[in-house]
Amino acid sequence: MRIGLLSDTHRYLDPRILDYFAECDEIWHGGDIGSLDVADELAAFRPLRAVYGNIDDHRIRQVYPEDLRFTCAGLEVFITHIGGYPGRYVPRVRQLLRADPPGLFICGHSHILKVMPDRDLGLFHINPGAAGTEGFHKIRTCVRFSITEGKVNELQVIELGLRGRG
Repeated sequence: MRIGLLSDTHRYLDPRILDYFAECDEIWHGGDIGSLDVADELAAFRPLRAVYGNIDDHRIRQVYPEDLRFTCAGLEVFITHIGGYPGRYVPRVRQLLRADPPGLFICGHSHILKVMPDRDLGLFHINPGAAGTEGFHKIRTCVRFSITEGKVNELQVIELGLRGRG
């Protein structure tokens, strides 16, 4: 299973993302979609799994949940927008992760790309950074990876260019 992962589009969908995700089976969005138009374009291209973020309005929140938990190719996945990272999870997420750790935890919000294991909880953490043009990040990023027999592999970070340029 090939996955295209992005977050923090903030109403802007770089058209090259569809090229980068052309070989993906699904697209996952870690919140701050910014516009249903962005979600609709992604969902028309590939099956979309997404959560809402703190900037998303009531329309997006009616379609997408705050938390999403599912199994994909043998891997238990948990996605939420505001989550933190190993050793620095926000309290709500820390409680959920400790109660039932997934194999893969994904979040957005910080606009900071992080790919790292959480050895204490035995999970893998990915924040794909920000794919949109709004925020304090310098480089827009997204991530592409495979899931095979319950494991993440073939992970690639894709740099989309400077924040202010589409």
